[in-house]
Amino acid sequence: MNRTPIPFAAWASRWIEALLTLWLLASLCFVLLRAAPGGPFDTEKSAPPEVQAALAAQYRLDQPILAQYGAWLGDVLRGDLGPSFQYPDYTVNQLVAQALPVSAINGGLALSMALLLGVPLGVVAALRPGSWLDRALMLVAGMGLAVPKFVVAPLLVLLFAVTLHWLPAGGWGDTDNLVLPVVARALPNLAYCARLMRASMLETLSAEYLIAARARGFGGVRLLFAHALRPALLPVVAWLSPAMINIVTGSAVVEQVFGIPGMGRYFVQGALNRDYTLVLGVVLVVGASIVVINALVDGLRRWMDPRLRDATP
Repeated sequence: MNRTPIPFAAWASRWIEALLTLWLLASLCFVLLRAAPGGPFDTEKSAPPEVQAALAAQYRLDQPILAQYGAWLGDVLRGDLGPSFQYPDYTVNQLVAQALPVSAINGGLALSMALLLGVPLGVVAALRPGSWLDRALMLVAGMGLAVPKFVVAPLLVLLFAVTLHWLPAGGWGDTDNLVLPVVARALPNLAYCARLMRASMLETLSAEYLIAARARGFGGVRLLFAHALRPALLPVVAWLSPAMINIVTGSAVVEQVFGIPGMGRYFVQGALNRDYTLVLGVVLVVGASIVVINALVDGLRRWMDPRLRDATP
């Protein structure tokens, strides 16, 4: 098959669009943070005026908002996310460097669990449509989709930590601390993956080329793995992008419930304490992560589907 090369201008346009999106996102967040009532040093109102003035000058809060925005944007372009207001002994770069691997480990394990269990369960349900097993799996998957993470996480703590004492209720550092937060983040995605895989496999099994293959004597495991599985996985691969984004953006609730020092927890704490630079740093890193995730998933889809390799973006 002849492949049409993707013009460099198209790729450049994509990345320029991604950078503009990040800039607009960060700029909007900057404006909203400054417009919100309260400030990062409201608790210091009992301090002498000269101390308050020194704090404002140290963090450029005594400058006009446009000057603050220009200085912050210049620092970001140099790779400096600024000092943290809430954690004065750390820069935002240091906090992000500590938190990003924690969130990445939790999110990666949650997505792996969703795929490793969701894909086989969807295939099993599709191979026995209408059976009791199919109905039971889809019922459980529907319940998994209906219950949000902010309900699942406390329920897991109540059952496995408080009642059964099998696992710790929170914290970070041991393998046992990973189990409950990973399960809480994985369950909704696992349920959706199983339902999506079932629907895709049913559609693939009814395709004409598979009917013809069965007529020529192909069947069983050979038909499933050699002809049906790869095309059936294409919708699941396309779903990976929103699934990963959901795991990234949904980390705040789970990390708060389990006391995990990740990006989501820092974002919540920074927003509550008006730590402008910390919130903006998390927004930028998460936004950049989403851009990279979309690019990786798009490349994976092109590798798996020849029709996409021949199409220009």
